[in-house]
Amino acid sequence: MSGVFLSKGLFPVDFFRPTVEFILNCQQEDGSIPWFEGSYADPWDHVEAAMGLSIGGEWDAAEKAYAWLSHTQLEDGSWWAAYKEGEIDNGERRETNFVAYVATGVWHHFLISENEQFLSDMWPVVRRSMEFVLNLQSEHGEIQWAVDKFGEPKLDALITGCCSIYKSLECASNIAISLNKECSHWLDARARLGDALVHKPERFDRTWESKDRYSMDWFYPILTGVLNKAQSQARLKDGWDKFVENDLGCRCVSDEPWVTIAESCELTLALLAAGDHARAVTLYSWLHQWRLNDGSYWTGYQFVQDVLWPDEKPTWTAGAILLAADALTQYTSAAQLFTSVNILSVAEEDQASSKMRVVD
Repeated sequence: MSGVFLSKGLFPVDFFRPTVEFILNCQQEDGSIPWFEGSYADPWDHVEAAMGLSIGGEWDAAEKAYAWLSHTQLEDGSWWAAYKEGEIDNGERRETNFVAYVATGVWHHFLISENEQFLSDMWPVVRRSMEFVLNLQSEHGEIQWAVDKFGEPKLDALITGCCSIYKSLECASNIAISLNKECSHWLDARARLGDALVHKPERFDRTWESKDRYSMDWFYPILTGVLNKAQSQARLKDGWDKFVENDLGCRCVSDEPWVTIAESCELTLALLAAGDHARAVTLYSWLHQWRLNDGSYWTGYQFVQDVLWPDEKPTWTAGAILLAADALTQYTSAAQLFTSVNILSVAEEDQASSKMRVVD
């Protein structure tokens, strides 16, 4: 199916119910959500799928997913790169953007469920994860992308990964403020990270070939609030013809004829963040031609060979589909999480009167 045009107040619950059910059916008994049945789970994509469950009203299942993260978190606050059937599937590294993303998911679920006990229970997990990540921030502001199996930092930084961490620091700070916890050092770290992303490009891709051929490096500074609206609009204009294939979606990399559904959903969110609502609606409407009858979505489409590739229907793609739909329709109270920067501001005279402050 194609041509699904969404607008504010019109979230098609029945249409997306199979997509929610698809994620539910893939969730394991221990709460983990693998990429697909028989595959592994990684902390970042697990959270992406869990956010889809929250949007779909499956709050118990979403909280079970976060409980799995709580139970598998290492003493230093991190997680290994992948897990499968209750065992470590990739113990070669621990990636900082994977570790930080738990804060984004926890805050997202709280915005929807308003479950204060859940937020309180997950606070130690969020606190440990962010401290692990910030221990890998350099004096220049960027955050090393991973540590190896011995805990030694891999001394380079990813633009997309650091942008994701930038959003996670926003969410972690909001969690802390909501619970009356000190987090000024997190906000300071976020400011230094943002400065590095905008003003210190030389701190990224130092030891490997530039990843600017990846569309995520193009739109993640917009999606995560690193850039303001004027900067975002200019960046979108600069890269649009390079990455977007009309009537199909967003390429994963500029030099391959391959559009991917998850990147297209994230670009939809970035368009909304930049105030380009019309193109967000149009881009998202193209994506449902890649939907299957069970509500899942293919990873991507190779349009020169006319092949759906790879032969996978990931849970995190389903999660991204639901996140973009929520943002377009303003369905849940977390709908603006990726389309605006909202940092809680606590009045000095009464912390209980904290309110959301929108930062352009």
